[in-house]
Amino acid sequence: MSAKPSLIKRLFVLLWKAINGTRKLILNIIFFGFLIAIIVAMNIEETANIETGSALVLNLSGSIVEQQKQVDPFKAAMQNSDANARDGEILLADVLNVIDNAAHDTRISSIVLKTGHLKWTGISKLQSIGDALSRFKESGKPVIATSNWYGQNQYFLASFADTIYLNPQGGVEMEGLSRYRQYYKSALDKLKINAHIFRVGTFKSAVEPYIRNDMSPAAKEANLALMTDLWGSYEDVVSVNRDIADENLVLSAKRYMVELDKADGQSAQMALNMNWVDELATAESFRLNMLDLVGKADDGNSFKQIGFYDYLSLTELHPQLLTSDTVGIIVAKGTILNGNQPAGAIGGKSTSDLLRKARFDDDIKAVVLRVDSPGGSAFASEQIRQEVLALKTAGKPVVVSMGSYAASGGYWISASADYIYATPTTLTGSIGIFGMITTFEDSLASIGVHTDGVATSEWAGVSVTKGLTPEIEDVIQRHIERGYSDFISLVSTERDMSLEYVDSIAQGRVWSGKKAVSLGLVDELGDLKQAVAKAAEMAELDDFDSEIIEQELTPQEQFVQEMFASVAMHLPQSSGNNSVLEQLFSQWSSAIDEFRSFDDPKGMYLYCDNCDF
Repeated sequence: MSAKPSLIKRLFVLLWKAINGTRKLILNIIFFGFLIAIIVAMNIEETANIETGSALVLNLSGSIVEQQKQVDPFKAAMQNSDANARDGEILLADVLNVIDNAAHDTRISSIVLKTGHLKWTGISKLQSIGDALSRFKESGKPVIATSNWYGQNQYFLASFADTIYLNPQGGVEMEGLSRYRQYYKSALDKLKINAHIFRVGTFKSAVEPYIRNDMSPAAKEANLALMTDLWGSYEDVVSVNRDIADENLVLSAKRYMVELDKADGQSAQMALNMNWVDELATAESFRLNMLDLVGKADDGNSFKQIGFYDYLSLTELHPQLLTSDTVGIIVAKGTILNGNQPAGAIGGKSTSDLLRKARFDDDIKAVVLRVDSPGGSAFASEQIRQEVLALKTAGKPVVVSMGSYAASGGYWISASADYIYATPTTLTGSIGIFGMITTFEDSLASIGVHTDGVATSEWAGVSVTKGLTPEIEDVIQRHIERGYSDFISLVSTERDMSLEYVDSIAQGRVWSGKKAVSLGLVDELGDLKQAVAKAAEMAELDDFDSEIIEQELTPQEQFVQEMFASVAMHLPQSSGNNSVLEQLFSQWSSAIDEFRSFDDPKGMYLYCDNCDF
C-alpha cells in the first residue's frame, strides 16, 4: 500500500520539475529576448549624418592603447557611463585611422581636439597621433584644441593644433619628469623580514627598495640620463610646434612667480602671456567661435560636428577586402606572463599561438610584432622568441615595432627579429635579470612562532617560514647569472655585437629609442606604418594588405563584450570623485595584482621597473 503514494509523489515531483523547467526556459527566453531587443534598439540607430563642413570632435577620454583589454562584464555593468569613458581604452589604430580618413573626407572641415580626460599615455603614442594631426593639417584643414586645463601629456598633443583655447579659469602644467619611489629596508628590518635578492646588472634597480633606504648612485645616474633624454625629445617637439624657446616651457619657481605676478596671479592669463595657448575662452565663447568657423548644425544650437565614435563607426562600415599577400600584425602589450592570457595581455602560450597562426597562414607573407611591454616572465619570453625564430625559419620576415616601451622581456622577444623600429621616446634595453624571495623566520620567531621538522634533502626544507641556507642562495644566484649570460649572449648573436660590448650597455640599464639606435640595440627610428612597409619590402611584396592577428572570441564572449559595451553607456552616472584613500588603495591593489601574477617556473624575471615615466 505504501508504494502507491510513493509513486504518485515521484510523478508529482517529475511533473513539477517539468513545469518549473519550462517556466524558467520561457522566462529566460523572454528576458534575453527583451535584453537583445534593447541592445539592438540602441545599436540600430540611423547612420550618423555628417553635414558638409562639420568639425570632427576628437574627445580622447581614457587611455590610448595598442590593444584593448577584454571587457569584464560585471565591472562594466557597475561603472557609470562617465567613469567608464574616463577609465576606458581607445585603440591607437582607431585614432590614427579616423584622423587620416578625415583628412580626405570633403565633409570634414576641421578637427576639434579635446584632451581634458586623457589619461597617462606614452609620449610615443601621442607622437603618432601628433604626426597624424600634422598630416591632417597638410590637407589645408585646421586643428583646434580646447580644454579647461592642460597637463603635460595633454599639452604635448595640443601643441600640434593650429589654435589652442584655454578656459579663463584654467591653466597649463608642465613640470618635467621625475623618478621617486618608496624604500623599505628599515621597515623590513623592524619587521624582521628577510629579503633574499638575486640579480645581475649594476642598473637593475627593481629590487633596490627591499635592500636600501635610498636610490643607489648608479640608479640615479641612469634615471637622470634617461629622463634628460626623454624630456629633451618632449621639449624639441613642443618648442617647434609652438615656436617657444626650451627655457620658456618648464620655469624655475622664481621665474614662475615673476610671470604669475605679471598675469596678476591668473594662471590662464600667464599661459596666454607665455604663448602656451592662443586664446582664453569659456565654453560659450568657444561655441560662438566654432559657429563662425563651421556654421550652425541643423539640429540644436551647437556647431556642425561629428564625434569620434560616430565617425569611427562610419569608417568601419566598408572594410577593405584583403589581397592574398598580407603583412600580419601581432600586438604584444602588457606584462609577459605564462600560459593563456586574455586579449590586451601577453601570454607565453597565447601570444605564441598567434605567431604560430601567422606561420601556418599561407596568405601571411611577413609579420610585424608590435611590442609595448616592460617584460615579465623569462620562461614565457623565451617561448615567444622561439616562435619568432620559427617564423623566420619558415621564410617569413619578422619586423618589430616598439611602442612606449620594449624593455627587459620586451626586448628579449624583439631581439631575434630581422629588423627593429623604435620611436625616439621608446623605453628599451633594461637587459638584466633578477629574482627575490622574502622569508619570515625572524619575524615569526619574534612573536613566538617557530618552524621545525625533518626533510629528505635541504631542497625539500626550503620555506618562506624557515629561510634559505647560504648554499641554496648560491645556487639561485648562479641561475640568475646564467640567465643574464643567456640574455647578453642572445643580444650579442642577434645584433652582431661582441659579448663585452653588450655587457657594457646592458647591466639592466634602460635607454631611450633614440639612444638605442646609436648603441645598435635598434635599427631605425620609425612607427608602425614604417615597420609594415619594411616587412613588405623584406618579403618582396609590391601589392599587399595588413591584417591584425588577434585572439578570436567565442560567439558568447562576443555577445557579452558588445552587450556590456553598449549597456554601460546608458547606466546612470554617479560621482566620479574618488577619495585619496580610494586612489591609494587602487594603486596598491594594482601593484599587488601585478606581482601576484608573476609566475615564472624558475622565479626569474626580465622586467623593467623604470618604464613608468
